[in-house]
Amino acid sequence: MRLGFGLPQFGPWGVPDAIVTVAKSAEDFGFDSLWVADRILWPVKPRVPYPIGDGTLPLSYKRPLDPLETLTFAAAHTRRIALGTSVINFPWYNPVLLARRLSTLDVLSAGRLRVGLGIGWSPDEYEAAGVPWHERGKRADEFLQFLKQIWVNDPVEFRGKYYRVPNSFIGPKPIQKPHPPIYMAAYTPSAMRRVATQAQGWFPVGIPLNGIGPMFEGIKAMAGEAGRNPAELELIIRANVEIHNTPLQKDRGDFTGSLEQIAGDVTTTRKLGAAEIVIDVQFSPGIDSAGAMVVRMEQFREMVRRS
Repeated sequence: MRLGFGLPQFGPWGVPDAIVTVAKSAEDFGFDSLWVADRILWPVKPRVPYPIGDGTLPLSYKRPLDPLETLTFAAAHTRRIALGTSVINFPWYNPVLLARRLSTLDVLSAGRLRVGLGIGWSPDEYEAAGVPWHERGKRADEFLQFLKQIWVNDPVEFRGKYYRVPNSFIGPKPIQKPHPPIYMAAYTPSAMRRVATQAQGWFPVGIPLNGIGPMFEGIKAMAGEAGRNPAELELIIRANVEIHNTPLQKDRGDFTGSLEQIAGDVTTTRKLGAAEIVIDVQFSPGIDSAGAMVVRMEQFREMVRRS
């Protein structure tokens, strides 16, 4: 099972020195990947609750660094480690411009990009991005089709319901062929079918571990029905870690509690057949510096080795 780590991107830890320290340490420790998320605002009166934990938005979301600029900065200070988005809420973006930004990052990093995509959960953020909340799933289907054509075809022409481009050469193309691997967050039937037919893997966010196994089997079944090899689909699990000094007894969320309890969740992740686990400690109690993140990084490296 591969091991990834979330870059410091939110709140007071989203600063250059912290990013460099965490990125270089992860590469030196033998981690496989670095990951960033995508937030654009912290609504004072959110229309829907945050889908993780008790529904309260983390205060650090008030100050998010842009995901792709953060990854590009990390790419300049590393040489081997993969660089992933977990996840880009892609309907917020123009597909031609996002394709160019992602391709540029793949070129500048010598083919290290991994693209995690999702459609988000916040109507407030859709409003801020100037994108209609309704039909977001249909927009996502067309966007994904268009994105792949931009990466693969030259020239490319696209005339869909939501997006259009005249017959044109659009570059650069990604280093990775035919394109960087695509992983998708999904929990509705239509989104899961999108994973099964269009992506290289599933990257569930906010779904309990005890529900991931059956859902992934459903995705693989849909992939088989679509003529794909289900065994080629990867499962990547993001662990938003909250470490406590004593074990939690009631209503414990996945990857929260004592180190021993979290080690049990890592073992469960491996048993689910996950290809990779991504550890993010930005929101864990006691994290007050990049050095503290590096300490946790070492702990989790050993934990995953033993699980």
